[in-house]
Amino acid sequence: MSVDLTVVVPAYNEERRLAPTLAAIRAYLEDGPEGGDRGTRWELIVVDDGSTDGTLDIAADAEAADGRVQLIHSDRNLGKGHALRLGVLASRGDRVLITDADLATPIEELECLDKALADGHAAAIGSRARPGATIESRQHRLRELLGRTGNFLIRTVAVPGVRDTQCGFKLFDGDRVREAFAASRLRGWGIDVEILQYFRRAGWPVAEVPVRWAHQEGSKVRPVDYALVLAELTSLKVRTIRPKDVLVAALFLAMAVTLYSGRWIAPGDRYLPDSLQDQNQWEWFFAVTADNVRHLQNPLFTTLQNQPDGVNLMANTVMLGLSVPFAPVTWLFGPAVALNAAMTLGLAATGVAWYWLILRRLVRHRGAAAVGAALAAFAPPMISHAHAHPNFMVLFMIPLIIDRALRLCETRGRGQGRGRGEGTSVVRDGVVLGLFTTYQIFLGEEPLLLAALGMLLFAAAYGLVRRDVAREVFRPLARGLGVAVAVTVPLVAFPLYWQFFGPQSYTSVLHGDNAGNSPLALLSFAERSLAGNAETASALSANPTEQNAFYGWPLAALAFAIVVRLWERAVVKALAFTVLAAAFLSLGPKFRIPLTDIVLPGPWAALAHAPLFESVIESRVAMVCAPALGMLLALALARLLASARRMTAARYAGVAAVALALLPIVPAPLRAVERAQVPAFIADGAWRKYVGEGESLVPVPLPDPSGAEALHWQTTADLGFSLPGGYFNGPWGPDRVGIYGASPRNTSNLLRDVRASGRAPQITDAWRRAAREDLAYWNAGVLVLVPQEHDAELRVTVEELLDRPGKWVDGVWIWDLHKGS
Repeated sequence: MSVDLTVVVPAYNEERRLAPTLAAIRAYLEDGPEGGDRGTRWELIVVDDGSTDGTLDIAADAEAADGRVQLIHSDRNLGKGHALRLGVLASRGDRVLITDADLATPIEELECLDKALADGHAAAIGSRARPGATIESRQHRLRELLGRTGNFLIRTVAVPGVRDTQCGFKLFDGDRVREAFAASRLRGWGIDVEILQYFRRAGWPVAEVPVRWAHQEGSKVRPVDYALVLAELTSLKVRTIRPKDVLVAALFLAMAVTLYSGRWIAPGDRYLPDSLQDQNQWEWFFAVTADNVRHLQNPLFTTLQNQPDGVNLMANTVMLGLSVPFAPVTWLFGPAVALNAAMTLGLAATGVAWYWLILRRLVRHRGAAAVGAALAAFAPPMISHAHAHPNFMVLFMIPLIIDRALRLCETRGRGQGRGRGEGTSVVRDGVVLGLFTTYQIFLGEEPLLLAALGMLLFAAAYGLVRRDVAREVFRPLARGLGVAVAVTVPLVAFPLYWQFFGPQSYTSVLHGDNAGNSPLALLSFAERSLAGNAETASALSANPTEQNAFYGWPLAALAFAIVVRLWERAVVKALAFTVLAAAFLSLGPKFRIPLTDIVLPGPWAALAHAPLFESVIESRVAMVCAPALGMLLALALARLLASARRMTAARYAGVAAVALALLPIVPAPLRAVERAQVPAFIADGAWRKYVGEGESLVPVPLPDPSGAEALHWQTTADLGFSLPGGYFNGPWGPDRVGIYGASPRNTSNLLRDVRASGRAPQITDAWRRAAREDLAYWNAGVLVLVPQEHDAELRVTVEELLDRPGKWVDGVWIWDLHKGS
């Protein structure tokens, strides 16, 4: 016989409350709005969860008195989740009501929940937190506060949008709730959240209905149980991770450690020469951020470089989203270890994030997803930037942002015909997208801009191919993006104001007339690739840290073959367009056809002077190709490996082609050398006698982007002194154009020219007056000349400028200007 309604009551040591509760439920079902006259067929299932009092006898008496009452008994107490699972799976009702044995929510509230199911919802949960709820008697204030805090954490972490997950009065569609409980795993209080998560993932709409509620003495729910719920959910999440996923993560970590193995031998004493001066700069970024955090100083500005004007840190790539969390590592082990750890772990995390996205959105074959993610994270452009540009290779937030944007596109399908459910999902996903975007801004703005460009290219292509999908998702996507902007703007408004309008801000950075890729760079091999050649790569790139293409002709040929073979799929067409468009844009505002003298206008010309884009090194746009190529590769491998039992010669040939295309671009470990020794004058602290408060230490020549070893001196000295000059982005001239390093002054230019030419000029009185002005401007306490190429000429020049000889102290020449002496 069919049953309209099943009521499931879990009970553990409820001898005092169970009998009145069962009586009230039976009376309501017999005589209330649900009973009798309307012919409702019901059943009442009591699940005794190993009670040690008289609960079992009371339930057995109820079963004997009414054939519609069923008793299920466990020999031992296994938890509410286990009891509910037994009861729900034994139910037969078209609707299933779950209610606690204390009946804190009166059974009469079933009518409110029933209306929600009649409106098309798959579940209706009683809520004490929704407007309209009535609290007839409250708990102790402290208990209530702890409970609200716990509930807030649960709904924030596990079920956003639901205000009260733990109220024990819920009505479900019978078939759907039995499916959900059959898939459930938790035994404790977390079962409520696990079931709601299942409904949400399945796209079944859930209504939260305000109800009457009264605190019952002897309640089994304790404030600590909210923490247990979070622990259960965490444990459940951990158990869903498969060993293969752990293996992939371990593989990416091993690849990252191998890449940086040359520095991990002794991080503080090893240097990546191909990073040029960037390693010195980035270690300084980590050091100054940690120092600002320790002393609760403004993390957006410092005068430790470019004394006295200072450096706008927000206008530089200090990666506060990484350098702030790593501040304890910097304090304990130094900036060299912190930077190396951040780059190693960040690169591995980026690979895992791409793996998760590809597995979640594109293919189900874990091996195919791993290969695609490896290309996305360890492609030649990423390895080039791995020398010393963490902002361009620590990109684990980008896949999360992409996934959240895709969730917005799915919203319409999940909430079809139910505007309130759709609106809740849009707001929730938009808020999360805004928070993700905010964090990425503090990891790197230019990578976010390039990622947005890549997403726009993909969306435009996919929308043209699937106009029906584009029309369906446009509204929720636009609303969600609006919510994301509304969340992001207030959080980043002040930092961005400081970046663009604060002290030492600038307009745009000059990168030269054309920083685009040669078409040959897209088909050649990078220096650190297995098939790479340093001479060829350097001829086609600005320097070893900017080899932004170099995917190699075998991978290009393979990608073409994949696109031809899988052309019928809309996602393949969109990915192919993304790769081609990004590669074409990366050629810059103009490019030369290889082996000819023909120069053509490039597509970047239209963006070259647009806000934000004007500071982008256009060759970096080719980095967008890496994840798109990785996804094409994953699609091809998933198809080849779809049925390992039926591997044919053609499939073996396909797998071999993938291997042969990837082999030439396998990255080699980054080259590391012994680091230049810090002068004893700095390392041993002798400088302290010569630099007073407010004074600076002036290296000869001043530090600049071509020679920034003085930044390493500064971090070695625990940032005890400030420097004029430096390696950073700052303003120059009345138009505040962005340049690398400090605005030039007469003396800094003179010393730089002597270092470059090896010739000491004839010093005039005008030069001496300029030197006095510059030293006063820099608040110079001491000039320091370390042994270096052309140091004799530099020493003669300084002696002529100051009209006195230097003094040899602890391995350096110094000129003491302390307090004007």
